[in-house]
Amino acid sequence: METFPTVGAVIVAAGASRRMVGVDKLWATVRGQPLLAHTIAVFARSPHIGVIVLVVAADRLDDACALLAAQSLGKPHVVVVGGARRRDSVLRGLAALPEDCAIALIHDGARPLVTEALILMGLRAVAATGAATAVIPVKDTIKRVDAAGLVVETPDRAALYAVQTPQVFDRVLILAAHHAADPALDAADDALLVESLGHRVRVFTGAYTNIKVTTPDDLAVVEALWPTEA
Repeated sequence: METFPTVGAVIVAAGASRRMVGVDKLWATVRGQPLLAHTIAVFARSPHIGVIVLVVAADRLDDACALLAAQSLGKPHVVVVGGARRRDSVLRGLAALPEDCAIALIHDGARPLVTEALILMGLRAVAATGAATAVIPVKDTIKRVDAAGLVVETPDRAALYAVQTPQVFDRVLILAAHHAADPALDAADDALLVESLGHRVRVFTGAYTNIKVTTPDDLAVVEALWPTEA
């Protein structure tokens, strides 16, 4: 088995599910368990993950603690309450990682179809620059549109990639990026904060099945994509 410096996984699950029409996506039942339980289980199984930090909304703290207790993870874990924005939640999760954790892996709790293989790819990729993110090539043509609803530009699709998680970083680097970034910046992902330092981010191939549950329709898609052996 490949070995890596100590890796801590920060699973971000503090979102408000605003586009889920009253359904808390992270706690929606999928295959008999909360969606979030499936995400956590992948990181619990991975032999490369040394510690798990779960970041949740304040009103789900008790539920999250009970969930982790029921799963018997077999590795150190902690639950922390998230902040107002995703960026704030991630920083709280990073702050909860132990000092001996060299690598921080950040993952959306709403991506339950992440795989151990994808985690391993991220850990291999981060060695190059200290920062790596999963991406997939964009399949559709993309149009940039102005406020009036008029097409401004059609970028070359060949150079466009959709960003996923996991995103993997040197722990000291990602903490520095969070602290150095403009506090008003509501970063869409953590790689953006590292980019703002002028640091290069390596990409590795994600998976089209590694979708993020954002709308009610996505729950049906996750069910349809579920591996037959899972």
